[in-house]
Amino acid sequence: MLAERDRVRLVRVFAVEVVEGPDKGKRAVSTSEELTIGADAGTDLELTDPAVSRHHCALRATARGLEVRDLGSTNGTFAGGCELVRGYLGAGTRLKLGTTVIAVDLMADEIEQPLAAADAWFGLVGASGAMRRLYPILERYAQSDATVLITGETGTGKELVAEAIHRAGPRNHGPFIALNCGSLPPQLIESELFGHVRGAFTGAETDRVGAFEHAHGGTIFLDEIGELPPASQPVLLRVLENKKIKPLGSSTERAVDVRVVAATNRDLREAVNQRRLRSDLYYRLHVLPVELPPLRERDGDIALLADMFWRELRDAPAPPELIAVLARQRWEGNVRELRNAVERAALIGWAELPAPTWNYAETKDALIATWERDWLAQLIEAHGGNVAASARAARMARSYLRRLALRYGITQVDE
Repeated sequence: MLAERDRVRLVRVFAVEVVEGPDKGKRAVSTSEELTIGADAGTDLELTDPAVSRHHCALRATARGLEVRDLGSTNGTFAGGCELVRGYLGAGTRLKLGTTVIAVDLMADEIEQPLAAADAWFGLVGASGAMRRLYPILERYAQSDATVLITGETGTGKELVAEAIHRAGPRNHGPFIALNCGSLPPQLIESELFGHVRGAFTGAETDRVGAFEHAHGGTIFLDEIGELPPASQPVLLRVLENKKIKPLGSSTERAVDVRVVAATNRDLREAVNQRRLRSDLYYRLHVLPVELPPLRERDGDIALLADMFWRELRDAPAPPELIAVLARQRWEGNVRELRNAVERAALIGWAELPAPTWNYAETKDALIATWERDWLAQLIEAHGGNVAASARAARMARSYLRRLALRYGITQVDE
C-alpha cells in the first residue's frame, strides 16, 4: 500500500463505512496513511455508539498492507469473531466496535507525498523513503510557532528531531531547553517547569527560574510528556493556552515567548482512553504531529548511520565487514542501540558473530555483559554524563557505577 516513484511516495487510499449500528451509512475516506475511529470529535470517523471508546482504533496504510490497531479501547476491536490488538486487513474486511460494524475497502486512488532529494536535514541523517518523506514536513513545521508532538519508539531520535526543528526555524538564535518529564519527582515538576519563589516550599531558600522562562525567545522540549502526572496537566494546559506562567508560590503571572515541542514513546490516545491524560491537553499538544519510523522500516539507513557513527569516532570509513554484520541484525533499540553497538566496536574491537555455543554459563555471561554495557551507556547519556545523577536514578553506589563505566570504556562521565 506504499510505493515510491521518482521523488514521490504513493499511499493507497482506503475507506470505512458503518454498515450496522447507530451511525449506519456514515463514511470516511483516508487523507493520509492513518484514519482514526472513535467517539471523540477529533477522530476521522466519529461514532455515537456508547460502546465505542473516544479513541477506539486506528487504520494505517503500510508497506505490508492495511494495519489496524486497537487504541486500548474498553470493549475491543473485532474482525471475524477474533479480538484484534494489532493486525493486517484485506479488502472487504468488517470490523466490529461495540454494536457498530464497519466495512473497510481499498480504493484505486493514491495520495502523493513529496520526498526530499537530500539524505540529511539539520543533523538528521537518512536516505530511506521513510526519512526523506519527513524532511519536507519538518521544514514546514519549523517555520510555524504551533506546538509539535513527536511520537516514536524509544531510540528513534525524538530529541534530535526537536533540535532540528529549532535550528531550522526563526527561533534558532534563542535557547533550546530540554526537560524529561518522566525523570522528575511529581512534587518538583511545577517548580522545574515554571520556577518558584523563595519560601514556596520547604527548602526553597531562593527564587528559581523554571524551564519555560529559561526558554524565553526559543524552544522548550518536553520529553516523555505522557509521564506528566494528572495534577500537573491543568497547569501546563493553561500555559499552552495563554503563554503565561506563574512560578510556584507567586501570585503574579509572567508572559513567556516559547515554542513548545513535546515527545513521547507512547500513544497518547490510549492515555486519554484510560483517563491518564486530559483530552483537552492532548489536542493542545497534537497540533503538528510527526511520527518517527523505527529503524526496521528505514531500508538502507543502517549502513549510512553506522558509517557516520564510526567516522565520528575513528575519522575513517567503517569497515565493510562490520557494516555487513550490523545490517543483518534487527535493532529493537533503534538508532540509539545501533550507535551504542558501533561505539562498542570502535572502542573494544569487533569480529564476526561467533559460532553458536551451548555452554550455558558462557552464553549467559556474554548476553549479560552486552545488556549491561548498553544499559549503562543509555543511563549515563540520559543523565548528561553525570555519575552522581545516574547512580541515584539506578539506585546503586556511585563508586560501583564508575567502575562499571571504566570496565566498558565509557569515558564521557563527570561527577
